[in-house]
Amino acid sequence: MRHAASSESSVLITGESGTGKELAARAIHSNSVRTRRSFVAVNCGAIPEGLIESELFGHMKGSFTGAVADKKGLVEEADRGTLFLDEIGELAPPLQVKLLRVLQEGEFLRVGDTQPRRVNVRIIAATNRDLKKSIAERLFREDLYYRLNVIPIELPPLRKRVEDIPLLVNHFMEKHKTKVPEKNINGIDRDAVQQLMNYHFPGNVRELENSIEYAIAFTSGPTVKCEDLPKYILEERRMAEEIRAIPLMPLKDAKSQFERSIITAALIESGGNISEAARILHIHRQNLQQKIRLLGIDMDSVSTMK
Repeated sequence: MRHAASSESSVLITGESGTGKELAARAIHSNSVRTRRSFVAVNCGAIPEGLIESELFGHMKGSFTGAVADKKGLVEEADRGTLFLDEIGELAPPLQVKLLRVLQEGEFLRVGDTQPRRVNVRIIAATNRDLKKSIAERLFREDLYYRLNVIPIELPPLRKRVEDIPLLVNHFMEKHKTKVPEKNINGIDRDAVQQLMNYHFPGNVRELENSIEYAIAFTSGPTVKCEDLPKYILEERRMAEEIRAIPLMPLKDAKSQFERSIITAALIESGGNISEAARILHIHRQNLQQKIRLLGIDMDSVSTMK
């Protein structure tokens, strides 16, 4: 990112959703020579297909119904600054051609215009898609990919950089504790941080921030504790502990033990009535009788357990 900030080349940031791709793009812009100019962020997947060309490149008065005045596009708004194109893989092929011209020639056309306009913009793109796969499927232009991918930056998921979690936790604590000044929150205890480090965070940094915001909302203060964290994080720990407590054995033995437990439970529930137990288990009566013999289940002891 430091090398990217000192360059004017295009950057392609890849990573799962929630890894902080826009944050990385803003950091690159803020540490570049363009820092005093605009940083314009566009989510290419959030703008309807019929509007995105006008949003990106602008339009001329009368170029379509509702175009009551000339309008600058976001590319033009980012002139001499940085244009961040999030979810670039969602951009339709005709617009990929227009974006390629911006990268190659520094030119673009507003919708309804015939005179190209010049622009000096640094483009940072981001995606959670496999663009090489999209190229193979003819959904993304190969020439555009190589124009964007001059400086590639891959953001690993949070589960692969667990050592970052304490730093991020402290950052989000400082960010969100100001929302509840009456609680006088002064930190988070070690057990809670460890609990967060043990969680796999499928939603990455975004999910971690949401977890801290939740904990701050629910803590009585002044220190965030384990019990203040979202319940699903605590539940995952309990499930992990239960799994670790399971004795290891050959899979065949484990399957037999599980079947014996389930069949015994059904027999207890039915008061030893094999036909009723078979109905509960959704198997034939003869099949159940065979399993009872093979698993060595004592029917006399089962009938006294109800």
